[in-house]
Amino acid sequence: MSNATFTVPTPKNEPVLPYAPGTPERTALQSELDRRLKTTIDAPMWIGGEAVLTKDRRRMSPPHKHAHKLGEAHFGDAKHVRAAIAAALKAKRDWETMPFEERAAIFLKAADLIAGPYRAQINAATMLGQGKNCYQAEIDSACEFIDFLRFNVAYAQQIYRDQPVSSPGVWNRLEYRALEGFVFALTPFNFTAIAGNLPASCALMGNTVVWKCADTQCYSAQVLMEVFNAAGLPPGVINLVHVDGAVAGDVVFQHRDFAGIHFTGSTKVFRHIWQTIG
Repeated sequence: MSNATFTVPTPKNEPVLPYAPGTPERTALQSELDRRLKTTIDAPMWIGGEAVLTKDRRRMSPPHKHAHKLGEAHFGDAKHVRAAIAAALKAKRDWETMPFEERAAIFLKAADLIAGPYRAQINAATMLGQGKNCYQAEIDSACEFIDFLRFNVAYAQQIYRDQPVSSPGVWNRLEYRALEGFVFALTPFNFTAIAGNLPASCALMGNTVVWKCADTQCYSAQVLMEVFNAAGLPPGVINLVHVDGAVAGDVVFQHRDFAGIHFTGSTKVFRHIWQTIG
């Protein structure tokens, strides 16, 4: 174990690429779009680091071209939600006791992967799955999510570093720990960056997560999980489930180890969740 005090890299906003004619990024993005339009994918759930396929396959299509098939998302039921919770709880002890700098390094690696080899993939998936143009995808799924990951690490270290003042003869110290249980991340359709940030920010702070993305964001969610896995995120830290909202809520909100929710969505859904939890 090291006795050094580490300082994380100073974050800077990710530059927005122009995608002008003849630029390398435009060529790479067009190639990735062409590749994805010629192929279909399976979008499994990810539970305990394993891809989970089911017989309930639901068609994924661009919102601007319903006739085109991007692939099929594999939907589950209550048993898959329970399995995701069990995987999160199993991974919890090792993850929350992992040194902060090691957890942070995983998410900084994820940011580098999106900024580099996965940039065209995440942008193309967002354009096709959520109907954005290249500029909208670039500022969302690439730049904003990269900024979330890098700035989150810096902000987390700042939180840990802030300590109470001590009077003479006294040394006041404040320690932070993960929540007692699992966190449920419920994410929206419209921003890939938010979909990735809600589970990732909770995990950065030592929590393990059950993530339900919007049904209409399953396509780009697969790229996010691929990035997390490639960055070295341990199995079970973030578990992605595709289930109907009511099914997830019935299991999650009644579970004794439900510790918190990270949510972005409509006011109506929020009020229902708030009332149910209350």
